[in-house]
Amino acid sequence: MSYYRHIIVGLDLSDESEQVLERASAIAGATATTAASKISLTHIIEPLTFAYGGDIPMDLSEVQEQLQAQAAEQLSSLGENKGIALQNQHVLIGQPATEIHQLADDQAADLIVVGSHGRHGLALLLGSTANGVLHGAKCDVLAVRVRPPVGE
Repeated sequence: MSYYRHIIVGLDLSDESEQVLERASAIAGATATTAASKISLTHIIEPLTFAYGGDIPMDLSEVQEQLQAQAAEQLSSLGENKGIALQNQHVLIGQPATEIHQLADDQAADLIVVGSHGRHGLALLLGSTANGVLHGAKCDVLAVRVRPPVGE
């Protein structure tokens, strides 16, 4: 049986991100007899010009920088709880599936772990980030079914 040496964990920084990270950590710890697999965290921010189609006649760079800083802070908090070094935490700008594929290639990752909300119907037909990551990945992909917090 081959073991995963480097796991990329794609997080959306929602309340369910901890579930995805827990699963990746369990796999990392269980796959090697001498040392746990390396884990890298990533969060992808789509450029605000994508969200608004570039139709807003204003400079959004400051807002984009604030979003990046907030994401880096949240990712750092999650990483700190699992002992993941800052150099293994990546906040990237772009299309999520594309950026995760590129990071996995650049880092020679052999597993990508992402969360899946298990949507049905129209949302499933339109696709999701997890589906986008699965199609086009050059390594294994695990989609973790996330559960909403108790009480929702």
